[in-house]
Amino acid sequence: MQSKVGMKPTTHKGKKAILKKEPKLVEGIKETLFLKGSKASECVVSVMKDLYDIKKPHACILHKKHCIRPFENVVPLEQLTSKHNAPLFMMASHNKKRPHNLVIGRTYENTLLDMIEFGVENYSKMQDFKVAKITSGIKPLLVFCGELFNTSYAYIRIKNLFVDMFQRERVEKITLQGLEHVLCFTACEHRICINSFRILLKKSDSDSTTPKIDVEEIGPRVDLVCRRNKFASEDLFKQACKMPKAVKIKKKKNISEDKLGTTYGSIHVGAQNLDKIQTRKMKGLKKTLSEKKSSQKRKLADHSNDDVKKIKAAT
Repeated sequence: MQSKVGMKPTTHKGKKAILKKEPKLVEGIKETLFLKGSKASECVVSVMKDLYDIKKPHACILHKKHCIRPFENVVPLEQLTSKHNAPLFMMASHNKKRPHNLVIGRTYENTLLDMIEFGVENYSKMQDFKVAKITSGIKPLLVFCGELFNTSYAYIRIKNLFVDMFQRERVEKITLQGLEHVLCFTACEHRICINSFRILLKKSDSDSTTPKIDVEEIGPRVDLVCRRNKFASEDLFKQACKMPKAVKIKKKKNISEDKLGTTYGSIHVGAQNLDKIQTRKMKGLKKTLSEKKSSQKRKLADHSNDDVKKIKAAT
């Protein structure tokens, strides 16, 4: 239960609901909202359900049809994502002009940030692959193939959106046995091919303890043809990616770390007078007559300068 606007929550459940929607320093896994438009073909709905199975349990699917045209009026979609606390969304639709249409996007502070429209082609269901599937909730390994993901502005933003949607929780270390699922995105001209694989650990031929890695396609397999897009401005995108100061790790002065994790510290030493350093008294290191005379002259000049300064200070 959530209280009315401008009033404090009256129940503990209402307070928890408000605190859950408040912004946090470290955000959890982003929820994704899956929904259907006023018309949706079987093909595009099946694609959406397969992607929903990959995203579970951090996903919410709405079975009721919604008369929403996001590229004409995005307000109803923003209201739905805000209601279900899901900053990511995927919408299936179908019409004569744009058949088998899939709209993928995300919001920032309950307003639209990025949105891309794809056409579905060459689709193979997950059920068509008669192999063992992965367990639900496994963090996938995301692989992006193709130069367009590094050179084209639109494909760079699409890559960022796919990472945002499928990355799940952040981890610093992972075991080899923890790698079970691979999602491969291949960029071609005007399309992105998506393939899903299961990683198999087999016994290596040699005496090595490292197992032999093999992959097996488990589906779905689909080609997404790029149609319309609506990207946020550079200023808004930078603001959405900005990290709070409390989360940033402060860099310690004079301390560095190499790739192997060894910590080094640097010490700053003042200028040293090499003439006063005591060295071994060897014949080869003794000063010559000319060096002795020059050092004596230097000392006399220093003494005279000091006397002049003292006289000036006294007067």
